[in-house]
Amino acid sequence: MELFASPLACSLASHITAVEAGLPVKVRFIENKKTDDGGDYYAISAKGYVPALRLEDGKVLNEGPSVLQYLADRKPEAGLAPAWGTLERYELIDTLNYLSTEVHKRIFANVFSQTAAEPTKAAARALMEPTLDYLAKRLGDRETLVGSHFTVADAYFVTLLNWFGFVGVDLKKWPTIDAYYQKHLKRPSVAHAMGIEMAERKRRAA
Repeated sequence: MELFASPLACSLASHITAVEAGLPVKVRFIENKKTDDGGDYYAISAKGYVPALRLEDGKVLNEGPSVLQYLADRKPEAGLAPAWGTLERYELIDTLNYLSTEVHKRIFANVFSQTAAEPTKAAARALMEPTLDYLAKRLGDRETLVGSHFTVADAYFVTLLNWFGFVGVDLKKWPTIDAYYQKHLKRPSVAHAMGIEMAERKRRAA
């Protein structure tokens, strides 16, 4: 399988998941809508965004929640997603949908947009603290968002917490979230994937 990604973008969650599961996934970074071999990324992802997971048969998944769950289901013994048919699986879907729509799209898609008007950006920034308040309640005193084991929801949440820090939000205002974040940054799969992606960012900046 091939995972088309952009360094430290939302595709990081899929990269972490692939590493955590020990799956044979080749990560291919895109830049300026070009693949690492100079190809047109739109030929792979008609929407032009990441992640895109190209399967062995050439089919492509192109939405974060579906890519994350597909990868998790390829290695069920890794416990990255609860089994289908259980309540916990639907709690996972509930969490992934919230992170992808209310946090990723509603907040950060506007904050990072190069075309959004400043009032739109300001409205998105105003949602950050209430959103973290809610996520702190959802996390409670647990170390994972869903159940008692690290899942794809945690891979996604850690990715989004990177972004909160990038825009200057002090996570120490939410001690349970900050402790959660610091703990998972040390997780081998997270550290490995982030190390690769940070190196790619540095390479581009050089």
